[in-house]
Amino acid sequence: MVGSQTIPQPLKLRFSAFEVDLVSRELLKHGTRVKLQRQPFEILCMLLERPGEVVSREELRERLWPENTFVEYEDSLNTAVRKLRAALSDSSELPRYIETVARQGYRFIAPVQPVVNTTLDTLEGGGELPAITKPTRKKSRLPIATLAISALLGTGLAGWWKWSHSPNPQPSAGKVMLAVLPFRNLTGDPAQEYFSDGLTEEMIMRLGGLDPQHLGVIARSSVMQYKNTQTSLEQIGRDLGVQYALEGSVRHEGERLRIAAQLIQLKDQTHMWARQYDREQTSVLAVQAEIAQEIADEIRLTLGHTPATKVSQGSMSAQEYEGYDAYLRGLYFFSKRTVPAFQQAIEAFQEAIARNPNDARAYAGLADTYTLLTGYSIAPPAAFMPRARAAALQALQLDDKLPEAHTALALISQNYDWDWQTAEKEFRRAIALNPNYATAHHWYAEHLMWRGLFDEALAESENASRLDPVSLIIEADRGAIFYYSRQYDRAIKQFRSVLEMDPYFPRANLIVEAYTEKGLFDEALSHLEKQRPISPTTWYLASLAIVHARMGHVSSARGTMDDLIRTSAGKTDPVIFGWLAGAIGDKEQAMSWLEKAYELHSSGLCSLKVEPAYDPLRSDLRFQDLLRRVGLAQ
Repeated sequence: MVGSQTIPQPLKLRFSAFEVDLVSRELLKHGTRVKLQRQPFEILCMLLERPGEVVSREELRERLWPENTFVEYEDSLNTAVRKLRAALSDSSELPRYIETVARQGYRFIAPVQPVVNTTLDTLEGGGELPAITKPTRKKSRLPIATLAISALLGTGLAGWWKWSHSPNPQPSAGKVMLAVLPFRNLTGDPAQEYFSDGLTEEMIMRLGGLDPQHLGVIARSSVMQYKNTQTSLEQIGRDLGVQYALEGSVRHEGERLRIAAQLIQLKDQTHMWARQYDREQTSVLAVQAEIAQEIADEIRLTLGHTPATKVSQGSMSAQEYEGYDAYLRGLYFFSKRTVPAFQQAIEAFQEAIARNPNDARAYAGLADTYTLLTGYSIAPPAAFMPRARAAALQALQLDDKLPEAHTALALISQNYDWDWQTAEKEFRRAIALNPNYATAHHWYAEHLMWRGLFDEALAESENASRLDPVSLIIEADRGAIFYYSRQYDRAIKQFRSVLEMDPYFPRANLIVEAYTEKGLFDEALSHLEKQRPISPTTWYLASLAIVHARMGHVSSARGTMDDLIRTSAGKTDPVIFGWLAGAIGDKEQAMSWLEKAYELHSSGLCSLKVEPAYDPLRSDLRFQDLLRRVGLAQ
């Protein structure tokens, strides 16, 4: 500092549409955070320290894996660079940002600009800051940007060191969080993956319901991303916000089952507990109960909590074990979320029920499968929803304390019956039985959204996200809450965040409607062009027509609607045509299609109260009457 002047220090760097925030350690694109793990981020910072110069692989190794502590750093470095390029939408063949220099290392080739701050305020005034060009290393003074980045990196690493060597946090003020990592299949038979995946989900459910006031357990969809990866335990802890991880493996040896498990404290990677079980296959439930109980006891003793509820144990007959095996297959196929996989899941759950008619979980799994199959397929609701209800009611009759059964019935009551009171009661009951059940929080948030209770919906969405922190559907549905509450800027930002992680995630396509309501028609059309399928779907064509209608091209939009009605009526939810007719301004046709949707018990009518596209219809008495019949008038 000279006199009262402050030397500008770059706390952020900008290249193309990206910014790197060196304080918060974040990569942003158009102001939206891009998910990037620690090692790829460190590589990016090292490249940005010396734009235009080669950063050698040896330099990267020394920074990321000092003292040769990571013997397979070559593969890990390649993986980290691939993840960084993916985050930047870059290519090794035609690089825009990161160039590979054969047998040497990598070079950052795009122009970089510092976003300079003075004291704590951003510099004001005219002119764009000059791009950082290739620095000259012959000079004795390093560029200010390099010094600032190095200092900030040092600060970040020092902070990590302090965190990783700090004393145990005392969790009296909140929950301890645990991740059950995917059990490894050591049978040598890929066809047995369903069994190891099923055990993972079973352990999540058992531990999640054991002591929910003190122990939170991350949901399946967040932990399964680490299957067959080399992600470090430290990174998993940071990604998921957990203090503990359970690792396990399973193998069959003849008629016997060998399960190994170990509990690890992530901040210092201490192995707190490890066991191996060699049992008959029919004792698998007893082994799971033992593992759950011993883990809960270990965490309780470490943290000084009161004793947890004891886990029931038991063995199975040969036929019951075959039913349990079929149940695990059902979970495996259900998690794939495709129509063919749903059909396989139904067959597996039905086999499980045939072999064990008293298995409430198999009935609950069957109910959820029928319900989601209705939404994923073009079948009318009446084809599957009555079967879903029968399965959910049977699950509750067998075990009225099963959270999955209450959640299944809640969704059926909401989507098919429009019985909002029963849905509310069942969601609340499921959450009370297992506060760690992320799906219950997620679907309850959607329930509150449909009723226009947006603040409560956001709170439940946050609860779901804490339990399932990398779930794209939860993040996308938070964008939906913003959209339906007319917070279009926040909705667009949220959807963009999801699309950065998966450019083709279906639920995030609601960004088209958010753009349209904002009058950002070019952006809406641009997104639709990126999503254009090889054979345009009804949704795609209808969305395109709605944007054109809102732009004033009503004749073109009406022609598209007439074509769709001719080719797709009877195979498509009538709500789509009601939505399209409303955009065109044809109230009579819009109400006619919405009445057809009512006759079919379409779940699409759940949005009737909050969908902005229906605003032109709200003064129509017929619309008000429909809103009343669907139970959303209040």
